[in-house]
Formats: sequence, structure tokens, C-alpha cells
Amino acid sequence: MKKRLSMPLITKEYKFCAAHKYWNKNWSDKKNNEVFGEDVRNHGHNYVLRITVKGEINTESGFLVDLGWLNNIIKKEIINILDHSQIDEDIPWFKDKSPSTENLVIFMWEKIHPYFTEKDFHLHKIFLRETPTIFTEYYGPENE
Repeated sequence: MKKRLSMPLITKEYKFCAAHKYWNKNWSDKKNNEVFGEDVRNHGHNYVLRITVKGEINTESGFLVDLGWLNNIIKKEIINILDHSQIDEDIPWFKDKSPSTENLVIFMWEKIHPYFTEKDFHLHKIFLRETPTIFTEYYGPENE
């Protein structure tokens, strides 16, 4: 009988800075101001992103995931796109979507999840902190 290895989680943290504003073009100025307040103006955040991977430990390396591999994907698919961007203007995915953390984690999942297919580990969670008191966690569409 093959011994099953443990299935730990490993989380890697990244940081990036980006700006956005909240505005719903289908609403009046009054409603936008009522719902979004001062956030109808351009403003920026220093985001903290945490990517959590779950899987079996590779018995040869002792690691769950090659962090160099993960770093390259996150840099290419997330950091290089979002860092120092005006999210709602620079990134086509947000053309008709709010640049909220809720939408940002879905955008990120869609960008990086394909890299995790056919691996011995999988993307478990994306955590995104926008401010010291606001963060969003996302476990993918299959967990909705």
C-alpha cells in the first residue's frame, strides 16, 4: 500500500501598487457619489497579494511547489499587468467591471489558474488586501 503524503498549504506573498476609481456609468452622478463617496476620484493602494497552493510534497525536493516557477507566473500574469496601473482604464478585463478587490481576485484566478492544471498541486486560494481593514479571499469558481 502506497503511503499518502501530507497535503500542506504554502502561501507566497507579493506586493504591488495600483490606482483606480469607482464609477458606474449606468448610474447618475448623485447615485455614484452616494454609493462610492470619495472613491469616485482616482486613488491608489499598496496591495498585498497572497497566493496559496495545496498539494503533496515532492519526495525528491521536499517542496510542495517550485517557488521560482510560481514567482515567474505571478510576475508575468499579475504584477507586470497591475503594478502602477490605473486598473479601470489600463486593463481591458475591467472595461465594464468595478476594480474592486472582489473582481480583482477573480481576474487573478483566471490569469493564473490555467498554469496549475496537470500539476501535483493546485491553486487553493487568492488573498488580496487593499487596505489594513479590507481584504478579499477567493477559492475559485468551483467553490462558489
